[in-house]
Amino acid sequence: MEQRLQKILSQWGIASRRQAEALILDGRVRLNGNVVGLGQKADPEADVIEVDGKLVQPAQRPSLVYFLLHKPAGVVSTCHDPQGRPTVIELLPPIWRKGQGIHPVGRLDVDSTGALLLTNDGELTFGLTHPRHNIPKTYRVWVQGHPPASLLQQWRQGIVLDGKRTRPAQVRIIAQDTTKTGLEIILQEGRNRQIRRVALAIGYPVLKLHRTAIGPIQLHNLEVGNYRPLEDFELHFLQTQINSEHHALKERSSG
Repeated sequence: MEQRLQKILSQWGIASRRQAEALILDGRVRLNGNVVGLGQKADPEADVIEVDGKLVQPAQRPSLVYFLLHKPAGVVSTCHDPQGRPTVIELLPPIWRKGQGIHPVGRLDVDSTGALLLTNDGELTFGLTHPRHNIPKTYRVWVQGHPPASLLQQWRQGIVLDGKRTRPAQVRIIAQDTTKTGLEIILQEGRNRQIRRVALAIGYPVLKLHRTAIGPIQLHNLEVGNYRPLEDFELHFLQTQINSEHHALKERSSG
């Protein structure tokens, strides 16, 4: 059965859906000997698909894996870094680093730490990183100074970034000393460096940012730089979220 090539590559664990699109746009994917364009379809059982000159076959599809990583500071949330900085993939054992298609789901910026999902399930990654998803993510954040209740209330209600208001957030003070304030922040969206940008916009820049949980998936005692497989209930939660949002989107489009 024919499917879009970017979907095939993501299902096979070659790359995430967006990474597969980039491979196609860069001319690195061939179908039956011809360079393909974005949106082109193929039948993986009948067509010859190559990435960087290497034949890709359904039988070579790696088993799907799902990991939670405790990302350290100074490590980038990508598979490769042009600047030569260490990547989250390099924290995995050698067996998982090549040929498995494992990639981070979303990002934590280089200075931030905490919970980050890794998988080679391109469809799950596509669903979780789509702007419509609303899985709550929990952060512990230290900001400089002592933001007043009025500004924290503005943060809860939404702050305008790039002409668009952020979604409502949960923000509460959990600690304070003479120079800084500790906040617990729960977001249901993930714009680029969102917490840091909002904190700077209200005049209380972030000193330290740590993600403790993605939905019910929590770091608990996972040590910095280590990873663990997701529990069955954690994976079920993610898949249920994706399926329910996909169903809701279909209903809206058909209505």
